[in-house]
Amino acid sequence: MREQDRAFLLGLLGVVIFAITVPMTRLATDRPGFPGLDPLFITAGRAALAGLLSAFYLAVTRAPRPDRSQVFRLGQAGLGIVIGFPLFLGLAVRHVDAVHASVITGALPLATAALAALLLRERASTAFWAAAILGFALVILYAWLAGDGGRGLSLADLALLAAVISAAFGYVKGAEVSRSLGPERVICWVLVLYLPLTIPVAWAFRPMGAVEPAAWLGFAYVTVFSMWLGFFAWYRGLAADPLRVSQVQLLQPFLSMLFAVPILGERMNWMASLFCLAIIAAVALSRKLR
Repeated sequence: MREQDRAFLLGLLGVVIFAITVPMTRLATDRPGFPGLDPLFITAGRAALAGLLSAFYLAVTRAPRPDRSQVFRLGQAGLGIVIGFPLFLGLAVRHVDAVHASVITGALPLATAALAALLLRERASTAFWAAAILGFALVILYAWLAGDGGRGLSLADLALLAAVISAAFGYVKGAEVSRSLGPERVICWVLVLYLPLTIPVAWAFRPMGAVEPAAWLGFAYVTVFSMWLGFFAWYRGLAADPLRVSQVQLLQPFLSMLFAVPILGERMNWMASLFCLAIIAAVALSRKLR
């Protein structure tokens, strides 16, 4: 198999793993009529267990320790990908279905590119910013029309937007040290650095009552795959063929919607599908114009 084809398959595997995150997070989270897990436990618990796996991986591979400047940036990345994204997503999917959440989180590549341009002082064309504004406008319009029974933005929509911004911030800060530290080691060191926080929080919010077995299945997935192994596949593919592999991420929101059907029994509606395709087009356009 050619190196480019292998990179593409790894990137596609990473995108598929991340696409299942939204429906699996909803499957794990407690909501009316479903005794699942508290979002705080999911946030801290998945990071704590993945952090222990990361510590083992770093020890076995004898990974070099990050220096002070790298530790600072890793800490910043963790604010977004360890705390912000899973917590806000977990709070949101208590009140909206995974199909709805998939459309909103479809703006993540756009938010990442915009924050990279701002925080890393990358040059971006006026046309890129126009496409970015269009993409975010589509997200807001969809949330306004579909959220809160058609009465405008709901708190769940605001939580989803906060999740998108959090993840984008974490990705950008992680990218700052990925070249010097190694892209696969970034997520591992982030998780290890946050163990003194995630372990006690997970213990404090551990479930005390009955929990549906399906919720534990969702929690296991977001712990091992979404929080850990997905980054290995995605970063390896991206490092080998960044231009081709990055385009695969355009499929992520649509795949999330598709997976919500068999996992949660949800239905795709015409509005969600239409806006999802429009947002994907805006992301693709922004990448060409950047």
